[in-house]
Amino acid sequence: MQRRHLLTLAAAAATFPLAAWADGKPIRLVVPFPPGGATDITGRALTEPLSRLLGQPVVVDNRGGAGGSIGMTEVARAAPDGLTFGVATLSTHGVNPAVYKKLPYDPVRDFAPVAELVKAPGVLVVNAALPVKDYADFLRYLKANPGKLSYATPGTGTIGHMWGELFKSSTQTFMLHIPYRGAGPALNDVVGGQVMVYFDQVAASLPHIQSGKLRALAVSWPKRLEVLPQVPTYAELGLPACNEPSWFGLLAPAGTPKPAIARVHEALVKALREPAVRDRLAAQGLFATGTTPDEFGLQVKSEIEKMQRVSAYAKITLD
Repeated sequence: MQRRHLLTLAAAAATFPLAAWADGKPIRLVVPFPPGGATDITGRALTEPLSRLLGQPVVVDNRGGAGGSIGMTEVARAAPDGLTFGVATLSTHGVNPAVYKKLPYDPVRDFAPVAELVKAPGVLVVNAALPVKDYADFLRYLKANPGKLSYATPGTGTIGHMWGELFKSSTQTFMLHIPYRGAGPALNDVVGGQVMVYFDQVAASLPHIQSGKLRALAVSWPKRLEVLPQVPTYAELGLPACNEPSWFGLLAPAGTPKPAIARVHEALVKALREPAVRDRLAAQGLFATGTTPDEFGLQVKSEIEKMQRVSAYAKITLD
């Protein structure tokens, strides 16, 4: 009887490798974008508290490229041993599945959700030289001058592009899309007045709003932001579809043992509640959340469906 029991335990260990994620081996946190951006900042803000709470090192591995697809493919193909996790974004698990004809990963089937990490409010900004003082003025200007204004984005199929097309479909207005090679050049040209409109995350545009070079007209957040109390939310303006902020979340490869996910989730929620972590993220315009795995899984599916509707409306497809 004892021998049979030992054989059963050995078989279970072979299919459920607890030691792989519970013996202090390093956990790899794949960030699918280059160092220095908001996604990277989020990942690095969590490495110290997670390492401390889990009792094992957590190391960021930047795998940028193709709108986050390279990094997420790395996560999808990793061994489901509880030692690899990835920071998903609205790009990797919303926009990319909606616009790319061929994506090297399935955004739902190839991953196990852990939690949403942060939300990042968006903002509609215009160059201060544009003769509009608020959103109502801007909408009147758009309707009176169809096609006269252009809006910049970091590139075709990016979050900014999708936000712009969602705004156009929600308001039945038209602006010309001007894609750039990255967020930096796009924002610089809006600040410089070469292009007048930009759909951005608050964190990036805030210094230019505060300096008076850009004018904020609307934000995507449940309520008005403390840093921009005079700027209404899209919901206040009758555009609830545009009021969803961006987000970052944590995923594991499909098949990762549920106890391993539960263990990381517990530590993650504790880390996101630490004042030092929340303050570090808030300084970058990122607001800590920490949902359940089931909630985050449903969120990903909802975002994909929403972005598919936008891409169909705007006829956005990429090879």
